[in-house]
Amino acid sequence: MANSSSVNRETLQTQLSTQLFLGGTFCDASDGETFEVRDPADDSVIARVASATEADAETALDLAVKKQKEWENTAPRDRAELLRRCWEAVMAHADELTLLQTWEMGRALPDSAGEVTYGAEYFRWFSEEATRMRGDFRRAPAGNGRIVVQRRPVGPVLAITPWNFPLAMATRKIGPALAAGCTIIVKPASKTPLTMLYLAKLMKDAGLPDGVLSILPTARSSRISALLADPRLRKLTFTGSTEVGQKLAAQAAEHSVKVSLELGGNAPFVVLEDADIDKAVTGALQAKMRNGGQACTAANRFYVHESLAEEFIDRLGDGMAEYRMGAGWNEGVKLGPLAQPQQVETVRELVDDAIAAGGSVLLGGEGEIATGWKGQDADVAPNESGYYYPATLLVNVPDCARVHREEIFGPVAVVNTFTDEADAISRANDTEYGLVSYLFTQDLNRALDVAEQLESGMVAVNRGVLSDPAAPFGGVKESGLGREGGFEGIDEYTEPIYIGLEA
Repeated sequence: MANSSSVNRETLQTQLSTQLFLGGTFCDASDGETFEVRDPADDSVIARVASATEADAETALDLAVKKQKEWENTAPRDRAELLRRCWEAVMAHADELTLLQTWEMGRALPDSAGEVTYGAEYFRWFSEEATRMRGDFRRAPAGNGRIVVQRRPVGPVLAITPWNFPLAMATRKIGPALAAGCTIIVKPASKTPLTMLYLAKLMKDAGLPDGVLSILPTARSSRISALLADPRLRKLTFTGSTEVGQKLAAQAAEHSVKVSLELGGNAPFVVLEDADIDKAVTGALQAKMRNGGQACTAANRFYVHESLAEEFIDRLGDGMAEYRMGAGWNEGVKLGPLAQPQQVETVRELVDDAIAAGGSVLLGGEGEIATGWKGQDADVAPNESGYYYPATLLVNVPDCARVHREEIFGPVAVVNTFTDEADAISRANDTEYGLVSYLFTQDLNRALDVAEQLESGMVAVNRGVLSDPAAPFGGVKESGLGREGGFEGIDEYTEPIYIGLEA
């Protein structure tokens, strides 16, 4: 989306929904409470949004339970057609959704535009999967009967989504839930609720039946997660931090609620000596700088073979230096503010710790360590009240530094070298997380061999972006449970039911 678009913040302001979405209507919170949504570019207030209470959450669950059987028994083709119309609606309003995400989250317009296309595709993909839910029919091995397996909707779902992808993290939960025949309650992040509320309006206009979907923004997450104590809720799907996800999973276990978790990441980016350097640098910029580094799939730890390290670092620095910082909607800006002031402080602490441990800043940083690239002036925050941190390149950071152990969630690349492939694999796997790994080599057999040794749920080979609605997204170790997208995604919202028939 370019600045020439007819959509601007003034016209978009008049289209915003700021109330809860319950029973197919927008309404105030039961106690009238609201909370502020702020613009990361200058800390101004965009809107005040209704803050759902426990009573509102209970109402949403009552509606979901009441509507469950009707929606479950709706013809799969009809569920599919609804999702198809929702995809069309999102694409028809791509400009509005692009600007809205940049406004409430801060990132540059090209990143927001990419998410609109990506997020919408979950509706189209699962519209096609709604009519293809598979079962099984076979003869029992003993020959004394028939085995019939059906997949049945699990029941009412609670979806909790993060702030960093306010559209796509919702559509990849709503899409399969509705396709499978489940009603769903969504709690969007309090930092970025406006995108989800705008989506609800589009879905209602597309023919969404009342009560099938509820949207409950709130300033107090515990009000919504309290639903996990109600045995009528049958599924929790959560994207966010490992700490919070594990606590919610423990609550869900009390009533054996089915759980899927997409948690933190600490992605390694391994460049072997036979890598195509052009692809490696392009992939590094995509994997690191997309969304300003605020992605669970963002590459954090770069391990580059010593024979390529000098050229890789030089060219990566050239690329990162082109990420001009500013308000995300401004022409030419590639790096908007981070989403919240706490995130800026976290990134600042990680960089300071890396330097204290012995690392060097080649580009970026702040204050006394602020460094320009190849003699250029250092990039500085355009607005002191906004939440900015510049593109930063660190090298020679010891593996003991926090920046290697913790998720950065900011535009900071940390490059170290290696000489031995086995050492690179060992260092790549030396993390509690296991969401995604990046690998660059021109040898296909070697790529498969190394990919099989990397401890992550996804491996991107010679590419910097791998998320695809048609592929199963998810991690191992502390990065979560279950998969979203692909053929596997809809199974997370169903239970296999075995029916034994007499021979």
